[in-house]
Amino acid sequence: MVNDGASVSPSRFVQLLADEQRWRLLQELARSDRKVSELTELVGRPQNLVSYHLASLRNAGIVSARRSSADRRDTYYRIEMRRCADLLCEVGPALQRGLRLDVVAPQTLEGRSTRRRASVLFLCTGNSARSQMAEALLEHHSGGAIRARSAGSHPKPLHPNAVRVMAERGIDISKCKSKHLDRFTQTRFDRVITLCDKVREICPPFPGAAEVTAHWSMPDPASEDATDETSYPTFKRTAEELESRIPFLISELMHDTERRDAP
Repeated sequence: MVNDGASVSPSRFVQLLADEQRWRLLQELARSDRKVSELTELVGRPQNLVSYHLASLRNAGIVSARRSSADRRDTYYRIEMRRCADLLCEVGPALQRGLRLDVVAPQTLEGRSTRRRASVLFLCTGNSARSQMAEALLEHHSGGAIRARSAGSHPKPLHPNAVRVMAERGIDISKCKSKHLDRFTQTRFDRVITLCDKVREICPPFPGAAEVTAHWSMPDPASEDATDETSYPTFKRTAEELESRIPFLISELMHDTERRDAP
């Protein structure tokens, strides 16, 4: 669960970021959700120290944690990008009222052109909900400037609640088909993002994606013991979480593309 961090003052936020180890942890989490064991290896610090810093970041609402659906003994940590953006915006005026920083995540990129469209592949188990929703939301919010695809390790028919939740956002995915991830193993993508803890463990290599594969740890909203009606709120939360992450992915991809296109 995410701590709302309501008591975190701008000065406290700056103090949190000023610590070199916490800064490195946030940099790693900005790239991908991680387990403590992975963060320990990446930053080269003992597990007890990493856990201590993660607890400080969680108490501020900057980092959240979720139990792995692949191995319940593991926990994935993620950075709360929207929370970080909000806190950054509070720092300037706290120092001087005229010093403002507006961190705006793009909602649409219509009208912006690049020489080459960035491309993203979303992967989960069934390709029936999470990855299909992520594909549709990325295409929609980027105004078509980014090409999105999705697939699964064990494809299942598209879930009606995924269709329903997207329709509420003005996006029609009713005719989308589930696909096996093998279909894309020879395709080059700018990002490959796994949304399922189980798929992350078996994700095959993709051309050129060794440094750009990321993980967003998201539970499957289609619980086997839930009806379509009882699982609907979970689908809504899944869409909301995707919408909290995707604008920052768009911004990052467009920055990378524009940098490559620069003369």
